[in-house]
Amino acid sequence: MKRLKHWARRLKRDLLALWIAARDPRTPLSARMVATAVAAYALSPIDLIPDFIPILGYVDDLLLLPLGILVAIRLIPPALMAEFRQRSCEWKWPPASLAGAVAIIVIWGLLAALAAGMILARG
Repeated sequence: MKRLKHWARRLKRDLLALWIAARDPRTPLSARMVATAVAAYALSPIDLIPDFIPILGYVDDLLLLPLGILVAIRLIPPALMAEFRQRSCEWKWPPASLAGAVAIIVIWGLLAALAAGMILARG
């Protein structure tokens, strides 16, 4: 249980560090794009897969989000990431992310439009 709490604290710290990295011009463009997407999704009040869907609802929280954080961290130079982690200790949790909510709503809208198009195409 102690390891799980430590892992969750590190995940929260790294998420805040990515939120900071996404706004820092020293972060490489590819890393900023990935960090922005991961932070926006994590901080959005809307999940891509709603939690009330059995099993699948938690896949994004338990697998996709940590994998996204790992990819973003690997794209950021280690010295910069260390600085962002240090700075994240000074931030209040959670930072607001209107952009994250909008992104998830757009994704759901596109998926709904795609599904409707497929249904209509079948006749």
